[in-house]
Amino acid sequence: MRKIIIGIGGMTNGGKTTLSTNLLEVLPNSFVISQDIFFKDDSMVPVDSNGFKEYDTLDALHMDRMMSDIESWQKDPESFMSSRGLRVTSTGSQKPSVFALIVEGFLIFNHGPLNVLFDKRFFLEIPYSTCKERRSSRTYVPPDPPGYFDGYVWPMYLKNRKEMDDAVNDIVFLDGTQKQEELHSRVLADMHEILIVLQS
Repeated sequence: MRKIIIGIGGMTNGGKTTLSTNLLEVLPNSFVISQDIFFKDDSMVPVDSNGFKEYDTLDALHMDRMMSDIESWQKDPESFMSSRGLRVTSTGSQKPSVFALIVEGFLIFNHGPLNVLFDKRFFLEIPYSTCKERRSSRTYVPPDPPGYFDGYVWPMYLKNRKEMDDAVNDIVFLDGTQKQEELHSRVLADMHEILIVLQS
């Protein structure tokens, strides 16, 4: 059994979830773990000096729980998928030879113990204006307060991005304004060689 872990990182509203879902549909025996489901309860998230909730930090996430799920997949991806009601696809009478884990989130490359696990790293980026427009069209729980994007979200993205750039190599940067079909094809093309090696 061979395993590959793919990281789909990026800024808020950059298209991470859509790209991950598209990959899930074409990669047999794949599973997506999203960082967003590991946010701590709102009451546990501190407030900065401007009164904004500090969601865009690793401390706002249950990273221990996320790492625990990833470690469970690493130990036995077949059992991991079965325990979540997912069917494992076999070829004839042979058991699957390759399993893929897609990990998506806005700070996945900023967490050292997680970052070292990735076989491939992709990062979706979009311009400030596009990011702000997309963010304003979505409803969050709790909702973004007035001025949250410019007063907290964007400055934290720039801070987290610099920390990532300083610490991480081998990231493939993607234009999140491209059509989904183009992004999908680009990622699959970039992964082609490693998938061939795994399947041989």
